Amino acid sequence: MDILSGIDGTGPLAKLIYRRAGRSRRISSWDKTGGNRDFLTIPQGATATLAQIEGAGCIRHIWITVGCRDRLYLRKTVLKMYWDDETEPSVLAPLGDFFGLGHGIARSYMSMPFTTVNHEANEGNYGGGIALNCYFPMPFSTGARLEVVNECDTEIGSFYYYIDYESYDAPLPDHVLRFHAHYRQEYHTTGTQGNLFEQRRNYWELLDTPNLSDAENYLILDAEGAGHYVGCVLSVDNIDPLPVIRKLGSQEQVIKEYTWWGEGDDMIFIDGEPWPPSLHGTGSEDYLCHAWGMHPKAYLYAGTSIPETDPKHPDRRQCTSYRFHVEDPILFTQSIRVSIEHGHANLQENDYSSVAYWYQTEPHKPLPPLPPVAERIPRNMRP
Repeated sequence: MDILSGIDGTGPLAKLIYRRAGRSRRISSWDKTGGNRDFLTIPQGATATLAQIEGAGCIRHIWITVGCRDRLYLRKTVLKMYWDDETEPSVLAPLGDFFGLGHGIARSYMSMPFTTVNHEANEGNYGGGIALNCYFPMPFSTGARLEVVNECDTEIGSFYYYIDYESYDAPLPDHVLRFHAHYRQEYHTTGTQGNLFEQRRNYWELLDTPNLSDAENYLILDAEGAGHYVGCVLSVDNIDPLPVIRKLGSQEQVIKEYTWWGEGDDMIFIDGEPWPPSLHGTGSEDYLCHAWGMHPKAYLYAGTSIPETDPKHPDRRQCTSYRFHVEDPILFTQSIRVSIEHGHANLQENDYSSVAYWYQTEPHKPLPPLPPVAERIPRNMRP
């Protein structure tokens, strides 16, 4: 028996026993004068280059924390990443959303590719100081460029960061894919039967409504090429009320009562296939690996980073959930289209936003531009 069969393994620590080629390096915001001003100051409207790397390598870890007076800096600051001298970014997303936090809300959670750490007093608040960590590997053969764009209402007074990576003496093999991430939003989704509250119709009485298409779904990812989809972050602002009719004598009073935003099936079409897709789900929380609703639990591959109910913010119905296909990546050779119903049969009208993560061959189809910053602001925080 080969001696390695006794010590080799498949867990995340197993390969640490083997020597690896390459050299570990770091680009950070450390104060080159030797002082303690270990940060960048980014003027309003400016773009800062965090890293410009030449040659072959792979980013292994990114850490960021920000000091900014704009409470919505997590949604207004934009992260861009470019691989191998490409002119179109492979990563395009608001800072908070990229790290799994929607709506501009700061909150601690732990997953396999992302962890965030927040002061207890700041949990669930907009903005404030929070540590953001990413562990998705990001390979490149000829170079990498990471940028951050300040679309806040003020300067970013302090932007601290680490970018830990490995450099290699030779280009990567052709079969090594490139990391991609892209933000989308739909504020608000359009119900296929109109506004149910205005019609005084009960969503729960319409669950037999058929839907045999993804045409009206909320779109998470639409990519061309070969690769694998490795997950998404899905944020929902539950603004669509359920009409509750109460009779007061001879008069009726309609009261707004907020209901469950889920029951939307996930649908994943691979390589341009016709209906039905190869992967068709049974409901929002089912795709997100929960059941009977979403719960305030964060696990390695699926969970909730921002729970919908927060005692500190009782009037807010904003949540963020995630599903990472680390152990079960979804493979495609020509194209992939990932979407989810907004409520059963797309009957609900809520605010949806998301970040999709995937690896694929290059060149990639250009990513659609982000919505203007004013349109990315959560509804309850707009002037």
